[in-house]
Amino acid sequence: MRSDVIQTLLVANRGEIACRIFRTCRDLGITTVAVYSDADDGALHVREADLAVRLPGAAPADTYLRGDLVVAAALAAGADAVHPGYGFLSENAAFAASVQDAGLVWVGPPVKAIELMASKTRAKELMAGAGVPLLAPVDPATAAEDDLPLLLKAAAGGGGRGMRIVRELGALPGELLAAAAEAASAFGDGEVFAEPYVERGRHVEVQVMADEHDTVWALGTRDCSLQRRHQKVIEEAPAPGLDDALRTRLRDAATAAARAVGYRGAGTVEFLVSADGRPYFLEMNTRLQVEHPVTEAVFGIDLVALQLRVAEGGPLGATPPSPSGHAVEARLYAEDPARDWQPQTGALLALDLPDVPGLRLDTGYTGGDTVGVHYDPMLAKVIAHAPTRAEAVRLLARALERARIHGPVTNRELLVRSLRHPDFAAARLDTGFYDRHLAALTAPAAGRDPARAALAGALAAAVTATSGGPAPTRFGAWRNVPSGPQLKRYRSEPDGAEHEVAYRTPRTGAPEPHDAPGVRVLAVTPDRVTLELDGVARHFTVTADGDRVFVDTDAASYTFTALPRFTDPATHTEPGSLLAPMPGTVVRLAEGLAAGVPVEAGQPLIWLEAMKMEHRILAPASGLLTALHAAPGHQVEVGALLAVVQEDPAAIPVPEETA
Repeated sequence: MRSDVIQTLLVANRGEIACRIFRTCRDLGITTVAVYSDADDGALHVREADLAVRLPGAAPADTYLRGDLVVAAALAAGADAVHPGYGFLSENAAFAASVQDAGLVWVGPPVKAIELMASKTRAKELMAGAGVPLLAPVDPATAAEDDLPLLLKAAAGGGGRGMRIVRELGALPGELLAAAAEAASAFGDGEVFAEPYVERGRHVEVQVMADEHDTVWALGTRDCSLQRRHQKVIEEAPAPGLDDALRTRLRDAATAAARAVGYRGAGTVEFLVSADGRPYFLEMNTRLQVEHPVTEAVFGIDLVALQLRVAEGGPLGATPPSPSGHAVEARLYAEDPARDWQPQTGALLALDLPDVPGLRLDTGYTGGDTVGVHYDPMLAKVIAHAPTRAEAVRLLARALERARIHGPVTNRELLVRSLRHPDFAAARLDTGFYDRHLAALTAPAAGRDPARAALAGALAAAVTATSGGPAPTRFGAWRNVPSGPQLKRYRSEPDGAEHEVAYRTPRTGAPEPHDAPGVRVLAVTPDRVTLELDGVARHFTVTADGDRVFVDTDAASYTFTALPRFTDPATHTEPGSLLAPMPGTVVRLAEGLAAGVPVEAGQPLIWLEAMKMEHRILAPASGLLTALHAAPGHQVEVGALLAVVQEDPAAIPVPEETA
C-alpha cells in the first residue's frame, strides 16, 4: 500500500480557505506554507502560515493562477504536498499534473477525474452513461419558443460566471455572445451550452469522499438554494423537506458519479431538484466546497483531515459516521445587496462574533485588515450547529445580529432577515428566493432606530471631547440649562439618510439631549451609552474611527459619517456624470460608444469587473454622451468619473395634458 506521509503542505490559495486548511495542519503536526500576492502582503493567511512565499504581482492571473510559480514556491519552501483549496487552480488538471510531475503529493482527485468533469458538456455525457438523471440539452441554433426559458452556462467553470437566463427568443443571440465573452474572460474558454431553466428549482448537493481502496462515502445532502447571481449565500445540511426516496436517489446518483470517474478525495455532486421532486445532475465539483463546514458539523468529521489521509494513501472507514443535528452556514460578504450587490472595499476595523457553543467562524480577515479589490468579497463564513433546524437557524441569526462588523458595508442584515423570513423558516426554498424577496429584505427594517443611535453616537463623542476619559457619568434624567443646543449631523450608511442631533454640554456633568421626549440618559462613556427609551433601558456600544461612527445595539448595527454643518459646493459633480460605484477594471464598452454618440436611458454603457463580479454602468437618461474617460483595461477607483451624459430635453416624455 502506498504511504506518503505529508510533513510540509503548501496551500495554493489565500484567505479563508487557506486559514481553514492551516488549522487542520496545526492539529496534525504538519508544517504550513502560504503563497501570497503583493495585494495580500500581511494578510491573515500569510500571518498564520509557518512559511510564506511571495508571488510578485496583484492580479490573480499573475499570481494565484500561475501554476508554475506555485510549484516553484512549494519546492523552494521544502514542501512535499500541495492543497489547492477552492477556486483558482483547484480544478485545473494541468496544475494537478504539474504538482505530481514535480514529485509533490497532490491533495485532490486524480488528474483524469478532473479532466472528465472539467467540461460540463462532457461531464453530462459521462453521467448519462452512468445512469445519473439529467436535463436534456438544447441546441441554441434550433431553439424555439417551446424551449424557453433557457439557462446558458459556461462549459469550463462555475460560480455564476458566463451564466444567463433567457426568456425571450430574440434575446438569445446577444445573451450567447455575452455569456461566451464572460466565460472566456473568467476561464479562458468561451464554450457555452444551453439547457432548460427549471423555475422554482432547488439546488441540492451531495458531499462525497472516496479513497483508493474502492470506498465511496456519500455524506448526506446540502441545500444551497439561496443564491445571488448564481452564487450561494446560505447553505444547510441536511437539505430540509426531502422524502427518504429522494434522499436515497440523490446519494445513489452521487456515488455512481464518483465511481464513473474513479474519484478519490473530497468532491461534490450538484443537482437541481424541480418543484415536483425530480433531480437533475448539474455538475461535479472536483474539490472542497465553500460550504463544507455544514457537512463537517452534522457528521462530526474534518474533511480536510480526510483529504490528507486519502492523499497519503490511507483508507476511509467502511461506512461514514452517523449524522446528528442540523447545520446552517451564512456567507458574510462585503457588498451592498440593495445596490445590485455592489462589492465594497476598505479597512475592516472589527470582525467579532459571539463566542457561544455551536457557532463556528471561518474567515481570512481580522480587525485591522483591508478588504481589497482583487478578490472575492467574502469576509467570512458563519456556521451554526444545533439539534434541530429551527434551533440552528435561530442561533445563526442571533449571532450575526450581535456581531461587531465595522468597516465596509456588508450583507449582514440581509442574512439575518433571510434566516427569519417565513419562507426560509418553512423550508420553502428555491433559487428564485432573492428574485422574489430582495426588495422587501433590503427595505428599511421595522425596529431600527437610526435617530436614537445617532443620538448615542453624538453623546459619546461629546463626552470624549469634554472629559477626555472613559469614566461613566450616571444620572436619572437630563435637565434644562440656559446654554443653547449644539448640533451634529450624520449620514447613515448605506442608505445615505441624514440625521441631525441636538444636545447641550453643561459646565459640569454629561452632555444632555435637547428636545428628545421619551428619552432618559442613564449612563454615558466615550464607548458606551445607556438610554431609557419609552421606559426600556437600551445599551449602545459606540466606536469612532475618524469621521465614521459605528453604533451597535442588541438587535441592530449602524454606521454613520459625521458631516460638516454646511455642504461644500465644490463637492458637487456635473449633472449626468457616471461615477465608478466601486474600484475595479473596465472590461468592455458598449459597441460604438464614443463622445458625441446618442444614448438611451437605461442603456448599458460600461462594464466593470470587481471582486469576481461584472457590473453594468447604465445611461441615467436619454441624451448625448459628451465625455468618455473609460477604456477597456483601465483600473478605476471608487468615484472615478467614467463618462458624462447630457440629457436631451426632447427625449423626456411630455404629459398629455400639457402636450
